[in-house]
Amino acid sequence: MNPKALVVINPIAGPGRTRTIGACVDLARTVLSAHRYDADVRVTTGPNDAARFSRDAVENKSALVIAWGGDGTVNGAAAEVAGTGIPFAIIPGGSGNGLARDLRIPLNARRAFEIAAGGATRAIDAGDLHGSLFFNVAGIGFDARIAARLAQPGARRGLLGYVLATLGELRSYEPGRYSIHEALDANGAAIACDIIDRPALFIALANSRQYGNGAQIAPAALLDDGMIEIVVVEPLSGFSIIRHVPAFFRGTLCEGPGVLMRSASAMEVSSPHPIRFHVDGEPREGPHRIALRTRRGALLVRVGRPDVRN
Repeated sequence: MNPKALVVINPIAGPGRTRTIGACVDLARTVLSAHRYDADVRVTTGPNDAARFSRDAVENKSALVIAWGGDGTVNGAAAEVAGTGIPFAIIPGGSGNGLARDLRIPLNARRAFEIAAGGATRAIDAGDLHGSLFFNVAGIGFDARIAARLAQPGARRGLLGYVLATLGELRSYEPGRYSIHEALDANGAAIACDIIDRPALFIALANSRQYGNGAQIAPAALLDDGMIEIVVVEPLSGFSIIRHVPAFFRGTLCEGPGVLMRSASAMEVSSPHPIRFHVDGEPREGPHRIALRTRRGALLVRVGRPDVRN
């Protein structure tokens, strides 16, 4: 009997698909069958389906779980697989594909399926923010406001949608005040952190380097070092924000006036107001105090072999 592989397909991920769902299903079954997997292909119709399908696969002892969609689809499916030892694979199909890009998963679906079925397996970390897992980037403040806007039905996707949402929200957004109460290094020892009760435009918590589309919020981030990169952006003028854009896309963003960077395996954030946050672009709402913890090596992902160019 061949091992079972679940394939979760989000038909509305990304700015627009060039393949029909039928073609996507055929491709998944063709490649997986060639690698002696029995494919169970499921198409999402709602925001919770990816997690539900993945949870079923874990209960049914599937040998592989594959998510074809954007970072939100990946997050929903991967959160149920994390910690189970079941390999997880990504077929990039979203607007930004931040985690897939950092893992050097090819954007071509057939090539990505070949890696899913026959690639190497790599353990990467997961961040746990107030009980919600993330594998790419989480955020607090303005970051979360944009995520909530882009999650609305009919919202424009892709890089242009992100830029337009950012420009629209900047006009009215009031930066919140946040305190980081504790930060720990990889050994569990407290480290100095300069962020104590100050306004911030947003706080990015990066497990990988980029949001997507090549935009790197944390160029020093590593997926398997047991640490989360904390990037605090203080309230900046429109001119100052624009001035940082080239470094953002060149991967050279660094600490300087208005931008503070730290690394930690754990921290707690409090605010006078309930904290809105997102995990891999999925909006959440929390209380006045939320905690971050790192789950080292929680997810086994399929990646290209070292001797094969992706």
